[in-house]
Amino acid sequence: MLIQFGQALSAYFYEVFVAKFDFWLAFGLIAQLFFTARFLVQWISSERAGQSVVPMAFWFFSMGGGLMTLIYGFAKREPVIIIGQGLATLIYFRNIMLIAKNRGKASKTLDR
Repeated sequence: MLIQFGQALSAYFYEVFVAKFDFWLAFGLIAQLFFTARFLVQWISSERAGQSVVPMAFWFFSMGGGLMTLIYGFAKREPVIIIGQGLATLIYFRNIMLIAKNRGKASKTLDR
């Protein structure tokens, strides 16, 4: 039973990542890696500061990865990705606008 499961899983991953490999799969994977980098940036920045912080780079990685994932969603005709990333990208853009508007002022954090 375990051997059959392993073989089925192997066949599944081969079909998804190798047999169907094309430009859009590579683009989608790069978009996801770009989007994931934002968490690494945030984690490293927080560790250096000794507290939770959200650096500007977090929002740029969010925007870049979100836009790339949105393009991927349109190319693949994936409504879940289009809706999710479309709305999220608006939030990322708004945060970048707010940060730019308040540049030089201290960032506000709720301590409640």
